[in-house]
Amino acid sequence: MADPEIGAVIIGDELLSGKRRDRHQAALIAALAERGLELAWVRIVGDDAGLLTATFRETTRRDAWVFSFGGIGATPDDRTRACLARALGRPLVRHPEFVALLEARFGTEAYPNRVLMADLPQGSGLIPNPVNGVPGFHCERHFCVPGFPVMAEPMARWVIADYLARLAPAQAPVERSLRVHGIPESRLVPLLNDFEARYPELRISSLPGSVGDVPRVELGLRGAPAPVAAAFEELRQALVAGGLVAGEHEIEWLSGGTTPSV
Repeated sequence: MADPEIGAVIIGDELLSGKRRDRHQAALIAALAERGLELAWVRIVGDDAGLLTATFRETTRRDAWVFSFGGIGATPDDRTRACLARALGRPLVRHPEFVALLEARFGTEAYPNRVLMADLPQGSGLIPNPVNGVPGFHCERHFCVPGFPVMAEPMARWVIADYLARLAPAQAPVERSLRVHGIPESRLVPLLNDFEARYPELRISSLPGSVGDVPRVELGLRGAPAPVAAAFEELRQALVAGGLVAGEHEIEWLSGGTTPSV
């Protein structure tokens, strides 16, 4: 089974203006990692209705599971419900269970404004909110939760446990990395192209840097444990055998390996 595509749409002008810093991405990555899952992409979008609708039109066309953070309150700048409904070509419909939850919590103060939060894209289900009882919602693999991290994180974890846990791989991905010194990244391109062709199931990364005038490149392999282990050892041997490093002493082990005693 192919790895599921999981994305996130993080909404709010305050993030783009710098008034607030996003905390959702890091929390979602950590929660997914606990299940052996990974985040494939993130979109950060302001409160502009046209742009948000266009974003949801793009994400709804993908075969992806999408977390949406923010914009589900009752104020005029909370546009997630309407924009997702427009993107799906569905009407907004008042959700009776949502209304009942609002009435139980707020009584008559649920009207006339708070009840607007219960107007959801047709066919939506609810995401429980353990903090204040006001739910989020899900529709067509889009899971919409509040912008408040204290609420969003447990709600996202509920989604992962109830909807995504069954998609987790039998073996959680592992990553091994090393750093080579004294060689520019450009000289490693043929070797990395070869590894990518022979190990298409692995994610190969190359991060160049330098210490003074001495270049160094961090190489990483990520995927299932067995092919990562095989490819990592082959990579080490290829660096030495190909003359790309003068010897093992120019390879610095960062994770998943044991520094050779040379």
